[in-house]
Amino acid sequence: VQLQASGGGLVQAGNSLRLSCAASGRAFTVYSAGWFRQAPGKEREFVAALSYRDRRTYYSNSVKGRFTISRDNAKITAFLEMNSLSPEDTAVYYCAASPYANDLTAARRYDYWGRGTLVTVSS
Repeated sequence: VQLQASGGGLVQAGNSLRLSCAASGRAFTVYSAGWFRQAPGKEREFVAALSYRDRRTYYSNSVKGRFTISRDNAKITAFLEMNSLSPEDTAVYYCAASPYANDLTAARRYDYWGRGTLVTVSS
């Protein structure tokens, strides 16, 4: 599975962005999708995930209620809708694919990673 994240950019605080993660093959439909981010000088952290089996979603506390993860299996693409963005959300965002259906908050659960897309939120 090859993944390509897109949709990043520069946005003012309070605004929204939608990230996309396009997969290379239909095998992605039996992988759970996840988003992680890495801010300058910080470690990569979990953002959101969506189980391929039961569509259960997982969110970090810092984005819960503001971000929404979804997927379109027909387009073999996952999305991250980000609302009410703040400068603290500035980071490189990575999408990832996991063969597991649960416990999706740990990076070690993911086998495939896309190149990141930079999100910059200005105050």
